[in-house]
Amino acid sequence: MRNHSVISEFILLGLSVDPQIQPLLFVLFLVIYLLTLMGNLMLLLVIGFDPRLHIPMYFFLRQLSFLDLCHSSVTVPKLLENLLSEKKTVSVEGCLAQVFFLFASGGTESCLLAVMAYDRYVAISSPLLYAQVMNRQLCMGLVWASWSLAFLDALINILVALNLDFCEAQDIHHFCCELPSLYPLSCSDVTASFTALLCSSLLHFFGNFLLIFFSYVRILSTILRISSSTGRSKAFSTCSSHLTAVIFFYGSGLLRYLMPNSGSIRELIFSLQYSVITPMLNPLIYSLKNKEMKAAVKRMLRKYFWCFK
Repeated sequence: MRNHSVISEFILLGLSVDPQIQPLLFVLFLVIYLLTLMGNLMLLLVIGFDPRLHIPMYFFLRQLSFLDLCHSSVTVPKLLENLLSEKKTVSVEGCLAQVFFLFASGGTESCLLAVMAYDRYVAISSPLLYAQVMNRQLCMGLVWASWSLAFLDALINILVALNLDFCEAQDIHHFCCELPSLYPLSCSDVTASFTALLCSSLLHFFGNFLLIFFSYVRILSTILRISSSTGRSKAFSTCSSHLTAVIFFYGSGLLRYLMPNSGSIRELIFSLQYSVITPMLNPLIYSLKNKEMKAAVKRMLRKYFWCFK
C-alpha cells in the first residue's frame, strides 16, 4: 500500500526570523498591499465608468487590474498574518490551494500579456481596421481562453502534486507556498510533478513569451517604416507601458520557476517581484504615461466632488 502523509501542516519561515524586523516588514507589505488594492480598484472604476475608455486596450487593462488584485491577494494576506504570528503554519491542503491559485492567476496574467501584445500590434499595424479586427466578440474570446488555459494548466499541475507524500520535513524557506519549494520536503518521487511543471513552464510561459516577442518584432518593423519621428514616437508610446509590465512580470517569474530551488534570498526577491511588487506597479505604469487615463481620472474625480457640493 502507498504511504500517506504523516504531517498535516508546513511552517512558512517567511522573509525573516528576527522578531525586531518582522513588525517593520509587516508595515511595509501592508502599505504595498493597500496601494495595490487602491491602484487597481481605481483603474477598474475609471475604465468601467468612462465611456471613452470602452475600447479593447482598456478592456484588457481592466482584466489585468482584476488579475493583479487576485494575484496579490493569494500571497500577501498570508504573508502579513505570518509576520504577526508566532505560529507560522499552513495546512498541507491550504498550501496546495495557494499553489493552485498562484499558478492560475499567474498563468492567466501571462496569457493576457500575450493578448495585449497582439492588441498593440493590430493597433499600430492596422489602425484603420483596429475596431473591426479587435471586436467585442474576439476580445471576450481571448480573455476566456486566457482564463481557461491557465486554470487547466494549474489543475494538471495540482492533480499531479496531490500524489506527493510529506513525511518529516516541515520548514518551507519561503513566505508562500510555491511548487518548487515543496519538492525538497517530499519523501516520494517528485519526477512526475517536476516534469509537469517544466512542461507547463516551457509550453505556457515560454509560449506566451514567444508570442509577445514576435508581436514586438512586427511592431518594431512597423514603427521603423513610419516616416515622421513624431509618428514613430507616438506609436512607440502606445506600447511602452505594456512592454514595461512584461519585463517586470517575465523577468522575475521565469527566473523564479526555472532556477534550482535552494531557499536563497534571490528566490525570495524574484517571488516578491512578480507576486507582490508588480501588481502594485502596474496601475502606475499604465496611468503615469497615459494621457487618456489621467484625463479620465480627472473627469471621475471632478464628477465625484461635484456630487458632494
